[in-house]
Amino acid sequence: MSSLNSAQVLCRRHVLSGGLASLGLCSLPCADAQDRGAQDKAAESEEAASSRLSYETPQVQNWRIGLVLKTPVTCTDVFATYPVPMNWPEQKVTVTGQTIDPQVTAWDTRELGGGVKQVMLKMARVPAGSTVEMTFNIAIERFRILGPEQTDDLVIPAKIGRDLRFFLSSSPYIDSSNARIKAAWRELAAEEVPNAWARVEQIYDFVRDNVKYVEGSLKNASVALREGRGDCEEMTSLFVALCRNAKIPARMVWIPEHCYPEFYLEDASGKGHWFPCQAAGTRQFGRMDEYRPVLQKGDRFKVPEKRLPTRYVSEFFRCDKKGKSNPDPNFVRELIDV
Repeated sequence: MSSLNSAQVLCRRHVLSGGLASLGLCSLPCADAQDRGAQDKAAESEEAASSRLSYETPQVQNWRIGLVLKTPVTCTDVFATYPVPMNWPEQKVTVTGQTIDPQVTAWDTRELGGGVKQVMLKMARVPAGSTVEMTFNIAIERFRILGPEQTDDLVIPAKIGRDLRFFLSSSPYIDSSNARIKAAWRELAAEEVPNAWARVEQIYDFVRDNVKYVEGSLKNASVALREGRGDCEEMTSLFVALCRNAKIPARMVWIPEHCYPEFYLEDASGKGHWFPCQAAGTRQFGRMDEYRPVLQKGDRFKVPEKRLPTRYVSEFFRCDKKGKSNPDPNFVRELIDV
């Protein structure tokens, strides 16, 4: 198994007995103080950036997330990762319990691209016939997002910093440079609109008017535009692709069994704001009536264990097995009653 770099070094961790740990997951006890400070700063920045929006009527859901490994053969050098929810302005994440088998020799967390957090774990040796569990019980408080009262002062960013460049280029299945998408954007750009907010809403209406919701296999945004049909992923991808052609940063937001986009505009003071909308489903522009937890934000992640950028960070497992049978890693993400 390849070695981890210094940013991914695993350490043994223990949650304080009886304590509640906020899941950044960075703020579990034994986290490196520098990591905590950096992520707390990022969380505060995210809060400030969303000050145009307001949040109300929260609901709490309890989830069990992690890995249960059953193996009929002995496994060595086990390495696994799985994504976990993180804090956002519309979401507060708290660890309420955990199960960590003693065979888990080391674990840690890492954040990829500012939009997804993973748990990483290692096991030196798992004997044949074992069942090993590492799961967290997580309370997720999710708020409804209310739209801004003022929008006429919002503008497309004139300068794009490094943290936003990810959200202006092509991503897997978001083929922003496709000729058909560029042509659609040119037609939209030829129409006059009063301000940047109206421009984004024009793109939003174009997607909803030109792509009918039809479930099917995943395809490029340009294909959905050509065929005039797609599901929530294709409609969200097309909205994001058109926004990026308009030099408006945009990204995908992933929740259980659904996704929707966010777009980024600045106010007159130069402060940036991420605004949600729903490409597929009920009309929601600049607001979001949704209580399912945010799993990830983004659509182009560089995962160390994978060669190519990925659209969504999924679970990962590898090991050296001592036999012909195969281990059975079961990654758990389930809503629970407490």
